[in-house]
Order: sequence, then structure tokens, then C-alpha cells
Amino acid sequence: MIIIGGAGFIGSAFVREVNRRGIKPVVIDLLTYAGRMENLIGTDHEFVRADIRGEEIHNILGKVGGSANNVVVNFAAETHVDRSIYKPQDFVTTNVIGVVNLLEAARRYDFNYVHISTDEVYGEECGDEDSPLKPSSPYSASKASADLFVRAYVRTYGIKAIIIRPSNNYGPRQFPEKLIPKVIIRTLMGEYVPIYGDGRAERDWIYVEDTARIIYDILEMAEWRGEVYNIPGGQRYSVLDVVKMISEVMGREVKVKFVSDRPGHDRRYCMSTKLKYEVTPLREGLKRTVEWYLNNRWWWEPLIKDKFFVEDEPWKAEVS
Repeated sequence: MIIIGGAGFIGSAFVREVNRRGIKPVVIDLLTYAGRMENLIGTDHEFVRADIRGEEIHNILGKVGGSANNVVVNFAAETHVDRSIYKPQDFVTTNVIGVVNLLEAARRYDFNYVHISTDEVYGEECGDEDSPLKPSSPYSASKASADLFVRAYVRTYGIKAIIIRPSNNYGPRQFPEKLIPKVIIRTLMGEYVPIYGDGRAERDWIYVEDTARIIYDILEMAEWRGEVYNIPGGQRYSVLDVVKMISEVMGREVKVKFVSDRPGHDRRYCMSTKLKYEVTPLREGLKRTVEWYLNNRWWWEPLIKDKFFVEDEPWKAEVS
């Protein structure tokens, strides 16, 4: 098995999951800001550094592919909505052009391609696997475009592929720009947490280890004909609800500062699914997550100067 983007948040969780299943994967990652070798400590893998946008990825997949590594799972992506508003070009090159490049490699080397997408492609609609895509942000638009390319390559070229759309993931090793680690870390530092708009935007939350387990289970049942699989957490809470729950778990007051709402901000995400599975209750997952950040300051302390952790409205372009 080849895991692209395996040094990232969800990707590294999937590496740990396949290790539990007795598999030593090949991990390919460019190691950009959110892809970190620290995320792979303690895992059994072979690592290759590469960019999915270049010809080198074809050469690497040609060398490491074959019967033992005929499944390529692609977690590599720019994923933060704020960053997509700030600089959408990066999301087009990685999330669209990079995926098309991988699809071309799938044509050349005939591997089974697993595309990891997002619930955000449905916009504010509660979508099932057959619902139309209505993305709102440059991020979700780039992911929706990639999804459509996957379906087109299955139809036109007959490649073997599936699309998996998880809801909002949380858990250990998530980069501090995202809501839950930002709340935990800024509270540990005694700082306020910026909340967009009125804080009532709803998200559907799923613990990252649940996502990794469900993805692996999907691989064992897939027919590789372009099927779409939604992975909702089934736990919809507003931003303020999540902040309150984190405060209760931490036993500390979370100081909140309401700031301007994010442009194009979706008020809710929700999905239904054709799958059946169990997930970790949100409060239990938050407890595990808080404990991990408390015990692993070494992991996050070097990251807290990042623009998208420090600034209240980081999507605003710099004016010269």
C-alpha cells in the first residue's frame, strides 16, 4: 500500500491503522507546513519525499508499485479554508493539478486509486453520495473539482478508483490552525480564542482514528468503479458548543473573542451515508485529544508563530 500525504494529520493516522492491520506502507509526502515526520514517530513505513504535482511522482510510483503496492491512498491536499481564501492558487495546483497528475499515473501503472475528499463539497446542503456538489470556498471548490476529475477518469479511461468524503476530523497531531487544537493550545497559553461571526456555524465531528479505521474497511469492500463513500461523524455541534465542551473537558475557562465572519462561511455541514459503523462520542474524543496536547507540548510549541494560528482574521490579504 502507498499512502500519499501520509505525514499529515489524517494520513499519519491511517499509517498507524494499516500498521495495526500488519501492513508496512510506503509513505510519500512533500513535508510542507502540515506534513511532518514527527507525525510518523513509532510507525513502520518506508518514506519517500516527493511532490504530487511533478513528473517525479510517476517515477516513484513506477518503482515502488506492483502487486504488493497496488493501492494508492491520496491524503495529500491543502485543506485549510482560511488559507484558501488568502491564497487560492496553492489549492488549485495541489488539490486539482496534483490529483490529475496522480490520475495520469494511475492510467500508466494501473493501480487502484483512493481519493480522500471532504463533506465541504456539498456546501450547506445535507448530502448523500449522489447529491450535487455545491462548494462555497476556494478549498471546497478545489476538492469538488478533483472529485469530478476522478469520476471522469473512471468513465473515460477505465481507471480503478473510489472517492471517500469524511466530515470534520479532530484528534491528536492536528495542525494548530484548526479550531479544536487552536482552542486547546490558546487556552493552555492563557490567550483568547477568535470565533468567527456568531459562533453558531455547525460542523459534523469525527475522531481521526475512526476515520482511518473506516477508510481501511471501505478498501476491503470497494468495487473500484468510481463509487463515493461518505463518512459523517453523526455528531453535529456548533462552534460554541464545541468550545464549551472543550472548556468542560479541560476544566478551564476558554476566553472567546468574536471577530468578523469568514467570507463565504458555510453555516453547516452534514451528510448521510450508505455505510454502517460506530464512532467515538465527541466528549470522549475531545478528552483524548486534550490529553495528547497536554502531554506533547514539544510537538506544537514550534508551530504557534504561524500566521493562521496567531492572527484573528488570517485570510485578509496583506496590503503593501
